[in-house]
Amino acid sequence: MPKTLPRLRLDLDFMPSPAAERPGLLIRDPFHYSDTTLIVPPALVECLQLLDGQRTALDLREALVRITGELRVTEIEENLIGALRDAGFLRDEVYEGLKEARHQWFAGAARREPAQAGAAYPDDAGQLRSALSGYLDGAAGSAQRDNLIGIAAPHASPEGGWESYRAAYSALSPAYENRVFVVLGTSHYGEPERFGLTRKPFATPYGEARTERGLVERLAAEAGPAVKMEDYCHSVEHSIEFQVVFLQHVFGPDIAILPILCGAYARSICHGGKPEYDENVSRFLGALGEMAAREGNRLFWVLGVDMAHVGRRYGDPFSAHAGNGGMLRVTAGDRMRIERIAEADIDGFWSAIQENRDELKWCGSSSFYTFMKAVPRARGELLHYQQWNIDPESVVSFGAMAFRAA
Repeated sequence: MPKTLPRLRLDLDFMPSPAAERPGLLIRDPFHYSDTTLIVPPALVECLQLLDGQRTALDLREALVRITGELRVTEIEENLIGALRDAGFLRDEVYEGLKEARHQWFAGAARREPAQAGAAYPDDAGQLRSALSGYLDGAAGSAQRDNLIGIAAPHASPEGGWESYRAAYSALSPAYENRVFVVLGTSHYGEPERFGLTRKPFATPYGEARTERGLVERLAAEAGPAVKMEDYCHSVEHSIEFQVVFLQHVFGPDIAILPILCGAYARSICHGGKPEYDENVSRFLGALGEMAAREGNRLFWVLGVDMAHVGRRYGDPFSAHAGNGGMLRVTAGDRMRIERIAEADIDGFWSAIQENRDELKWCGSSSFYTFMKAVPRARGELLHYQQWNIDPESVVSFGAMAFRAA
């Protein structure tokens, strides 16, 4: 009986090759279980559909014979499967070994190392200071605001989202320096309806930010199975890392943080009902709300959130261009949701998210909702809104908000 082919991992990044001399489909691992990047030639891309855990080696050979017009395709088959297996891109024992090793490494690490330094921002402290000063300085009409309880900023690349980062972080005054910054970041890779915590300090080129372990331990104890403790996703996730870097730039490296990764509220979006109808979500939101009430002004809330994701990179059958064409409708949809957030209309906000199963694909929706449930008295102000072409055919929208207690 023909051997069943292993299943291709669907949690990989797939995108057109950026190298003109090497066309095809680029595949890489956002979890960094593997550092390999593969480019599958155009003719072989359709073969990836056969790696579903049900098709057999005979199915693959038949496809290769049809594609190549040759009967001898064993070498092509072995090279394709071998390259994917060695890279850890198939759900097999190689992948499981790489995954287990990386999870053990993070669990045993003394600190959360910077994942984006040297890529999204400089890995040298002096160069980083110069770059962020260039982004933040000279904000036209910006002013520090008093009596804030939180801000929302993008988690897009600082190079692409610097205007919104500037609007958000320019609102902060030295009065907030000694707060514990509760950073609610989008968990792009974590489990839905779960919250990722870590006790580890966050390292950046500026130094280490202290994680408030007492608050972490209490949340973990009170929220139980809703929490994924020492969540490996922290090691690769940028949504919190970027906020820590900007906070250190404003207040110095020795800041106190409570980093929380918010998984998507997928069940609520797909099947209706409020997110807290899920027992785990309800338990965590309750624990976080009690902490917010108990700690009061000791806390300052920072949301690392992007908004809409539109265009070919995000599965749409069309190209998107910031501020033009269909993106004008996206702007209207974004602003309606922002108004609901600003007015603390949590039911109106979530109804907008659920409409057409969140056709705007707001990856920050769970972080916004979590904040609104934890601090229901918060009222918001939009400081800046923008759209950015992350590639020539795809757009991400984001903005900056400031929150005060009503």
